[in-house]
Amino acid sequence: MPALEPVLNTLDGNLDKSLERLFELLKIKSISTDPGFKAECRRAAEWLVDDLKSIGFDASIRDTPGHPMVVAHHAGPTPDSPHVLFYGHYDVQPVDPLDLWENDPFAPAIKDVGEGRKILTGRGTSDDKGQLMTFVEACRAYKQVHGQLPVKVSILFEGEEESGSPSLKPFLEANRDELKADFALVCDTGMWNAETPAISVGLRGLVGEEIVVKAADRDLHSGHFGGAAANPIRILAKVLADLHDDNGAVTIPGFYDGVEETPTQILQMWDGLGTTPESFLGPIGLSIPSGERGRSILELTWARPTAEINGITGGYTGQGFKTVIAAQASAKVSFRLVHKQDPGKIREALRAFVRERIPADCSVEFHEHGGSPAIQLSYESPLLTKAKNALSDEWPKPAVLIAMGGSIPIVGDFQRMLGMESLLVGFGLEDDRIHSPNEKYELNSFHKGQRSWARILAALAK
Repeated sequence: MPALEPVLNTLDGNLDKSLERLFELLKIKSISTDPGFKAECRRAAEWLVDDLKSIGFDASIRDTPGHPMVVAHHAGPTPDSPHVLFYGHYDVQPVDPLDLWENDPFAPAIKDVGEGRKILTGRGTSDDKGQLMTFVEACRAYKQVHGQLPVKVSILFEGEEESGSPSLKPFLEANRDELKADFALVCDTGMWNAETPAISVGLRGLVGEEIVVKAADRDLHSGHFGGAAANPIRILAKVLADLHDDNGAVTIPGFYDGVEETPTQILQMWDGLGTTPESFLGPIGLSIPSGERGRSILELTWARPTAEINGITGGYTGQGFKTVIAAQASAKVSFRLVHKQDPGKIREALRAFVRERIPADCSVEFHEHGGSPAIQLSYESPLLTKAKNALSDEWPKPAVLIAMGGSIPIVGDFQRMLGMESLLVGFGLEDDRIHSPNEKYELNSFHKGQRSWARILAALAK
């Protein structure tokens, strides 16, 4: 296996050059949501192809109905070397409102913020150009020192992540044989804090559903019909109230099928991160957790399923007052799923739960609003262990295994369409202001991110 230490030394010595390359990419205004920047998106893709070719990748632009993909391949040291697919995105968010930026968002710079900290400023520094270039620079250093990479590497850089990735699934489907690898590496995530790297091992799934309860054939005068006619708002309110018991657990039969308990050692790791109800809820004006009793904040948001009511409509909601019994009422409900919960079964269980509570002379309709399963990497995965040890060797504090309450669609696509698990490692911080004015990326994250990927590649080659 190629020696690691000279690669790390080369990354240290090449930091200034790597910043020059990153700044060239950051200056390209690759805003995917605005058709006016279509040519700039293509220019970013071309820049990446040229850069990857310069270090020996077989790289090319692949056109799509939207912005192009960048696909690149590099052989490993042997035909049976492990094969990784690295994913990132070169498109960025719009910069509006421009007057809130302290500097030109497409004129990247290094800013000294005191106490030994320096940051990189500009749109895309953290999301995701700075992040993806940490991996490219690790590959460059391996090629410079050893003339080869420690594993076989494929790269997929997307140009539509910030605009919903409309071309991604068709592209994966059409190119599944070329893109399939042993596992994927995804960089579009962050650290726990500035000294503690993190690997995201779980992403919650989602089910969205709209419930419409119908009663009378028109709105009714509440004085004339009140007390006699069914009120769909009251019916719906009772249904929604029945979704949880007094301990915060969801009451839909079969809801917890496939839900596994988080290993004790992982819960202890999360407890050691110091997140409390006060620290988590205090900034939003709350203090008391509302989920399942007896579970920590991080367990509730990372490893437990939820049922949340996202909106209710019905009756008269305008100015003033109107004494009416509405003809119908509706609610939008979402479920965050974990582990092996089946989105289809959850949807059908909800519908059966609701139908049981609708009076015989009333009716209910359902409107589907998407669904996807959770993603869970085994806590015992050798891949996870290797990456965790590699990160812990680089940063001041050991790497922690975290989960994410939301979803990253590409991870599910890799699993369902290409049969690959994903290792989610990124070096962004919560205060990087992604999607906002004055986006930044820590210089230390950019530098140690390069070194981290070099260590991970070395670990995966063993």
